[in-house]
Amino acid sequence: MTNTLKTLFLLSLLASVLVGIGWALGGVWPWILGGLALAMNIGAYFWSDRIVLRMHGAQELTAAEAPRLHAMLEELSRKAEIPTPKLYRIADSTPNAFATGRDPAHGVVAVTDGIVQLLTERELRGVIAHELAHIKNRDILIATVGAVLAGAISHIASMAQWSAILGGASGDDEDEGGGAGALVLAFVAPFAAMLHQFAVSRAREFGADATGARIADDPEALASALLKLERGAALMPPAHATPATASLFIVNPLTAGERVARWFSTHPATADRVARLRALDRGGRGTGAA
Repeated sequence: MTNTLKTLFLLSLLASVLVGIGWALGGVWPWILGGLALAMNIGAYFWSDRIVLRMHGAQELTAAEAPRLHAMLEELSRKAEIPTPKLYRIADSTPNAFATGRDPAHGVVAVTDGIVQLLTERELRGVIAHELAHIKNRDILIATVGAVLAGAISHIASMAQWSAILGGASGDDEDEGGGAGALVLAFVAPFAAMLHQFAVSRAREFGADATGARIADDPEALASALLKLERGAALMPPAHATPATASLFIVNPLTAGERVARWFSTHPATADRVARLRALDRGGRGTGAA
């Protein structure tokens, strides 16, 4: 299934969850949440990148402000054979980066202050090549839409949960049944959104690692960067990242170093990623696009 079809499936799935919550709540809620689902789908498709950048307080970096990064981005974009994305800065000491945008013509690469300070120029080049690989592989639309809708549906489900709890005080059997159904949907909805992220993120990270290593022609640079970033994310918690947007980043900004949390990680284990990259560096066939 192509990423476009996956995106359409995701939009349909989360819209269905919203409508289901509306029917469970009864009254005018089906119409309210049905209309909201339509607005969310349109907004997520066309403006999800702007929403994600705003969620993280990202600001565009001009060539005058970051000439070295811009030169690196332009060079690697030519090698990747895609338009040069816009470059954004996130004022956060946690070392990390992500790509967003609905297609290569609207691509964006965002880097934190921490990653620029932590990595060598060679390692940073490997990271940027990885993010360009996401853009080249057209991963960014489904990942960004998933992040935005997962965050939105979590908030809506929380509202539905409280509505059901407060509405249950009426004592009416029918209201209690509807409230119970809404409670179930309210708890399930965030997990439905998260499960989608788990399904796509692990495969796309392996694919972007392999493609990025080929773009930069330096698998070891990305492998070294990933090891540093995992340690950095564990030592410096992020200021802006949320569970909904964690899947966008090159390393998970929220769960690095936590044994139980890794069971639910949106990323493959860093050790597995590094092993595959080093296999490429030794002349092995590597992973290809997973």
